[in-house]
Amino acid sequence: MSDDRLKFTLGPVPYLWDGEAWRDFYFRIADCAWIDAVTLGEVVCSKRIHFTQPFVDSVAARLADAGKQVALASMAMVTLEREAVLTRKLAAASAWPVEANDLSALGLLAGQPHLIGPFVNVYNGATARLFAARGASRICLGPELPLSAVAEIIRDAPGIDFEVFGFGRLPLAISARCAHARAKGHSKDNCHFVCQDDPDGLAVDTLDGQSFLTLNGVQTMSHTCQVLLAELPALRQAGVSHIRLSPQHCDMNAVAEIFAQVRDGRIAADEGQERLHAIYPGVPFSNGFHYGTVGADWVSAPPAGAQVSP
Repeated sequence: MSDDRLKFTLGPVPYLWDGEAWRDFYFRIADCAWIDAVTLGEVVCSKRIHFTQPFVDSVAARLADAGKQVALASMAMVTLEREAVLTRKLAAASAWPVEANDLSALGLLAGQPHLIGPFVNVYNGATARLFAARGASRICLGPELPLSAVAEIIRDAPGIDFEVFGFGRLPLAISARCAHARAKGHSKDNCHFVCQDDPDGLAVDTLDGQSFLTLNGVQTMSHTCQVLLAELPALRQAGVSHIRLSPQHCDMNAVAEIFAQVRDGRIAADEGQERLHAIYPGVPFSNGFHYGTVGADWVSAPPAGAQVSP
């Protein structure tokens, strides 16, 4: 198989899962031949860290022993002193490369190899080149960027690996307040970790009952799940090197295999989408951002071999 094929990365679990369930999830990922790289860590809420912290070292070692490239993610928003301390410790003492998801982490990581996560805005090649000059080796672009913007950024920043969000509920916003706790009658400081009751997020409907968004602690996510299967050839042609699969409450090993089968031409994208619906039922798929339209839309992708103008 060609060395220039698209690689698949698994992003951090965005939800609050029980620590042992989190550990077991990643132990299964270690046995997944289709995943090339894994980023671990708590990105959303520092109050959740104690659930998974006891297992991080064993999980990272298990993944590395299985041949995965391992990275540890910083938080997406640092607002408290304890979060600043955690970020400083991560940047100074991590045994693994750090994925920066906040500008505060970027300042601490300057001059050492690191990754850029999707919460850091990279909207042009000049920004990508600046980050690369400071030590970034791979940049995960924000999921709202259309293919035309992705292609332009990559053209303007040669020599950098770029990653695109290919599967999962999309991260849309993050707040210092916790709407998830408030929705269940609690404050952020006394949240009772109610987000653990919703391992795939809390659905939010409009007043007239239309599905709208998903709450995940302090994070707001899309109701739909982004799926870029038919778009894989166009993304590779644009210069994308990695596709990010974001963990959802479903069989992510099977999700990764379907993406690999479509990438390798063993099944058609339509068949892959049908299989994904069976694995992750009840969640509508979307790909609108890729085509420069409403993100929650599903756009019928061009037939195999068709080109999307960059």
